Amino acid sequence: MEWKNLAPNILRQRLIIEGFPSKEITDKQIKDYLINLSRELNMKALSEPTAHLSEKFGWAGWIHWESSGCHFYAWDKPKPFFSADIYTCKSFSVEKAADFTKNFFKTSKLVWKEVKV
Repeated sequence: MEWKNLAPNILRQRLIIEGFPSKEITDKQIKDYLINLSRELNMKALSEPTAHLSEKFGWAGWIHWESSGCHFYAWDKPKPFFSADIYTCKSFSVEKAADFTKNFFKTSKLVWKEVKV
């Protein structure tokens, strides 16, 4: 089925950021990243960030913002890798989010893609 914007009067911005961090990511780093990303993008957090480890799939983290939130995923194998999914109904700077993420994890390689509605 062809995509159609069903709610053009509601702002929705999505960004996927992926990269190779300089070292394995911990639950504390995930929580710190989500808190600091909230500040960097001027998003109001409605909850503390959470992080959980699946022995099979790696780390997953989440923070709930007044304007939606961010999911974060991290793997240790076959090499350290992460993927962050930002979804919000409040406009933010894609470049600011990508630059902050690159610097926070000291990535050797970072890519990002904005998903346009």
